[in-house]
Amino acid sequence: MSRHQLPLREGVEASSAWIGWDRPLLTFFAQVFVTDPADPGEEVELLWRGTSERELPRPIDAIRLLEPYCDIPAEIAVSLEVDRMKTLATIDGPNQQEAKAFLARLEARGSRSE
Repeated sequence: MSRHQLPLREGVEASSAWIGWDRPLLTFFAQVFVTDPADPGEEVELLWRGTSERELPRPIDAIRLLEPYCDIPAEIAVSLEVDRMKTLATIDGPNQQEAKAFLARLEARGSRSE
């Protein structure tokens, strides 16, 4: 997994923004957090995408989500693609395989109740 902090745009009401590659889920992700008004020492999510398998398959998919909040460095797409390529030969271990199977069971159960 990779995770890069991005600079926030002037005037954006957020405390931090992150982008990265999640190898087990085979997705890029985008996160924006704000300071929790109930606990100023904590952050709560304002945006968090890339939490399901293959949700954001390309760096640009995550970058576009963060553009309203961040000044996106020109080289971030290349860095993200390098992060992804470094994991190409990596396979899921037993714990990741079981976690994915569990998530699939939850998803199947949820779709039956809808």
